[in-house]
Amino acid sequence: MRQVEVNFSKFHLEEAKSNQSHEICDLVNLTYRGEIGWTNETHIIQGDRTNHYEIASAISNPYSHFFVVNQHQRLASCIYIGQDKDAAFIGFFSVHPDLQGKGYGKHVLTQAETFAQEKLSVNKYIMFVVSQRPELIAFYERRGYTRTGRVETFPTHLEMGVPKVSGLTIEYLEKMI
Repeated sequence: MRQVEVNFSKFHLEEAKSNQSHEICDLVNLTYRGEIGWTNETHIIQGDRTNHYEIASAISNPYSHFFVVNQHQRLASCIYIGQDKDAAFIGFFSVHPDLQGKGYGKHVLTQAETFAQEKLSVNKYIMFVVSQRPELIAFYERRGYTRTGRVETFPTHLEMGVPKVSGLTIEYLEKMI
């Protein structure tokens, strides 16, 4: 199979606007709970991953940055960076399923990490992922993230969906700069 060259020159992060909360919510839910793309979790979790109120709150948080990538009249990607002292918490990271597997996710994550290091003066990145998603954990490990050993029960109280399997957990990953 021939590798297709991808042009990232127009695939750059922009600060999300408050009026984009519905669109961002739709992208995050499509990415994690849709039927296509390698990042979907529909085999282990049902229901929405987020809602527009949670996204609107994250966008308006003065200690965070919510970035989007707009491409061809649609939202192509989003990523959230929340600062907590010397660490940047990364969340809501999504790439439209039609664009997955082409290097966009790596590009967006690198841009977000660079922003956090240069503008927020952090010394590590932190995120959590569903432990039962080994392919997603492997994606982050290839980008320099390591498992911290911190594993918690899936947070059903946060309304991130309802587990379809028993024993669902999340685990924290971090990357030191």
